[in-house]
Amino acid sequence: MSIEIGSKLQGKVTGITNFGAFVELPGGSTGLVHISEVADNYVKDINEHLKVGDEVTVKVINEKDGKIGLSIKKAIDRPERSERPRSTERPRNTDRSRPRANDFRNKENFEQKMSRFLKDSEDRLSSLKRNTESKRGGRGARRG
Repeated sequence: MSIEIGSKLQGKVTGITNFGAFVELPGGSTGLVHISEVADNYVKDINEHLKVGDEVTVKVINEKDGKIGLSIKKAIDRPERSERPRSTERPRNTDRSRPRANDFRNKENFEQKMSRFLKDSEDRLSSLKRNTESKRGGRGARRG
């Protein structure tokens, strides 16, 4: 049986590693399900999702040099995503009194941004030095 990219097959988990699981496919060939292709959510430990001997449905996602890449999460049929429901959309800001990030009239060039950053940085550094020196007894403070 030839393996075609995009086809869904039944397979049996034959081995588990820290980076994925090996699945034996019909016809005796073996493919790898990478740990990122096991579930939709983050998989820290693949052993929480699969065991050796499990029957799984996989989708062939690539095949190169005899190595077959498989996915369990892409093999699951889901309804197509439609547009987001209106209730989850954020309200648009129609208040134009505040400048927005993409307003062209308020754009700063690189030199202006850099000089503002340096001034703010120097102000913060001098304030920090002033506060720490007074706590340490610096600048000629007498020790008793």
